[in-house]
Amino acid sequence: MSAEEERDPGIVLDEAEPEEGTTVQVDTLDENGEPESIEIPDALPVLPLKNTVLFPFLISPLLVNSKRSKRLIESVLTTPERLLVTSAVRGPVEGSPGPDDVYRIGTVHRVVRMLKFPDDSYRLLVQGVARVRIKAFLDSEDFLVGRIARIDEEGDAESVELTALHRTVGQQFGALVSESPRMSAEIQVLAQSLDDPSKLADLCAHHIELDVSQKQAVLEETNVTDRLKRVQAEISRSREAFSIENEIREKVQSEMGKTQREYMLRQQLDTIRKELGEAEDQSAEAERLAERIESAGMPEEAERQARRELDRLEQTPTASAEYGVIRTYLEWMTELPWSKTSDDRLDTVEARRILDEDHYDLEKVKDRIVEYIAVLSLKGDLKGPILCFSGPPGTGKTSLGHSVARALGREFVRISLGGVRDEAEIRGHRRTYVGALPGRLVQGLRRAGTRNPVVLLDEVDKVGTDFRGDPSSALLEVLDPEQNHTFSDHYLEVPIDLSQVLFIATANWMDPVPAALRDRMEVIELPGYTDEEKLEIAQRFLVPRQLEKNGVAPGSGVALTLPEETLQSLIRSYTREAGVRNLEREIGAVARKVARRVAEEGATGDITVPASELPELLGPVRFEPELAERGGAPGVAVGLAWTPVGGQILFVESTRMEGKGELKLTGSLGDVMRESAEAARSWLRSNGETLAIDATQATQQDLHLHVPSGAVPKDGPSAGVAMVTALASLLTGRPAHPDVAMTGEITLRGKVLPVGGIKEKLLAARRAGIRRVVLPEPNQKDVAEIPAELLKGLELEYVGSIDEALQHTLSAPV
Repeated sequence: MSAEEERDPGIVLDEAEPEEGTTVQVDTLDENGEPESIEIPDALPVLPLKNTVLFPFLISPLLVNSKRSKRLIESVLTTPERLLVTSAVRGPVEGSPGPDDVYRIGTVHRVVRMLKFPDDSYRLLVQGVARVRIKAFLDSEDFLVGRIARIDEEGDAESVELTALHRTVGQQFGALVSESPRMSAEIQVLAQSLDDPSKLADLCAHHIELDVSQKQAVLEETNVTDRLKRVQAEISRSREAFSIENEIREKVQSEMGKTQREYMLRQQLDTIRKELGEAEDQSAEAERLAERIESAGMPEEAERQARRELDRLEQTPTASAEYGVIRTYLEWMTELPWSKTSDDRLDTVEARRILDEDHYDLEKVKDRIVEYIAVLSLKGDLKGPILCFSGPPGTGKTSLGHSVARALGREFVRISLGGVRDEAEIRGHRRTYVGALPGRLVQGLRRAGTRNPVVLLDEVDKVGTDFRGDPSSALLEVLDPEQNHTFSDHYLEVPIDLSQVLFIATANWMDPVPAALRDRMEVIELPGYTDEEKLEIAQRFLVPRQLEKNGVAPGSGVALTLPEETLQSLIRSYTREAGVRNLEREIGAVARKVARRVAEEGATGDITVPASELPELLGPVRFEPELAERGGAPGVAVGLAWTPVGGQILFVESTRMEGKGELKLTGSLGDVMRESAEAARSWLRSNGETLAIDATQATQQDLHLHVPSGAVPKDGPSAGVAMVTALASLLTGRPAHPDVAMTGEITLRGKVLPVGGIKEKLLAARRAGIRRVVLPEPNQKDVAEIPAELLKGLELEYVGSIDEALQHTLSAPV
């Protein structure tokens, strides 16, 4: 037995599919090709074979793994001759084949070798002995047993025709083996060495690619001459098939040249399909896309473009790279919601209830959404407004977009613009580029599935610009109600109606937003929350969410309670922010500490965390009131500043020393603040007599003005009043009131000019414990828009000049 036989897994019997095996002819001991000592009994076990036929005088490997077949083999091995009959199954059979499921012509085999493997399967080598006819099946419960009769071969072994056929078939089979990459040279040598025409016919029939019925027909042919003729016809057919395959391969190789292997394989597949007449797939796909175009409800121009691309698709070979590009384009076109809209919820009372359920306060935003719903219910068709929520982090801008979508009953799509620098992110890539896609807006519409979703453009103030274009400029068309009904995406190249989309942009501050883009949006400011508002938000939303997230909510076996004084301590001593993001983190930290304590100590029931336990859980207090430690000394004033994360108090410190009348400024001050300091000193020098300032100080002493937190860059005109107050306090020796904060720009003529960010500054003053705030007189109109509850506890003083400001900020002269 050759090495190839040893490697072959054999033929799987009964309930399994057959595997390819190598079958070799063995030397016989007599002139008939049958071992001399073997006699064929009248009855033998019958082993059904699925999807294969075995021939006489050949050795074949078999794999037996079904229980029924293994019982048959075990029974055969107990007999001296070790003989069995193999017969092919007629077709697919559920379960074990019965007498009616197998052919009545089979082959007697002798088991030459049997090996048992660890998976409890048997691997056998069987040698064909003779053709037999199964005359009848005997009763047997374990396996099939048949009464058999040997079939004698017909034909004149000395005829000229048989001799010629023998020679011709041998030559043609040898040529087939040399042409086929699936047959080894050993088979060709074996065929040339056979002198028996019957054995040659059986060998050829076994190795030619024939189905079971064709091989069975060869097995049942008893006339050797007719069997050789049948085999010769099949060999000719196989050689012709190999010739066509080689012709196709050569044709494809000459056409493709140095193209990639994948492309060449696709061409081969396409050519084969054409030869077989199976090129209907492309037309079926074109029909499918045509139906989707018809049902998509596209505008006339879009449908015309889609059908033009569909015509191109039908004329493009499937193996072409352009075919995939066109198909992807048509899939995008048919998946967009050209005519699908969601029904708006036009109940203003219900919409307001949903908004109040999700967010506390934010009355201006809620009123604007309710107004939009009211007008939509009256008019029936209204272009979506373009809102921009501007405010510090943690004030609920993004979550407010979710609530607006829920209140309207629309789909919600969030598009993050932070760090976007490529215009194609908005307008899409042109299809000439590899991997081109539509812009994020079109992708969002496809995800939403409707043409009127709520689209949140998050972090619009952080859009960048580089050599790839300006995304902010691309947003001009998107956010312009007069243009966005014909928005053009570079990938689709057809107008898209965005007028029904409700756009909501968010920004921390509006200064980086280009003026043209800012002009297209209705800006609604979310300045931040007071301590009272934070407490209400914590009790309504933050505490329940964090308790649920950390497993200490009521109903979980352990119920954590955070009293009002504990939350107030968290707000004032462990956070200092305009929003509530850090507050939620600290509440979550407390909940986790309690959860750990419960897990380690096994505590149950209600657990209350008083404010006195916070240092033990969260560490030392992080924020102490700064007014007490800095107030009362001459040369210190408290200013108010606006930042992208909310308002802040700003200490301005000054000192003097012997020198030449120079002014030194430190604290990472910008040009505007430096100019304010110079203006403050110049005004004090020119009005020194009024304030009883010694004139010699201006030439004999140097002044040093410092704003703490030197690592943080600072700029803006708002610190003018604070700087002149700090210098006046230093030069007159009159301390500034520690509970008074101030803001305003100054001029050399002593005027106090208005500044922005009044609401944020007043909130910062409240958080810091300020009692009085000095504001420019023209800013009274800004204060009028601030709810009265935000001003509770604050005394506002309006001034129009530096003299008036100093009267309110400096203590009385001694």
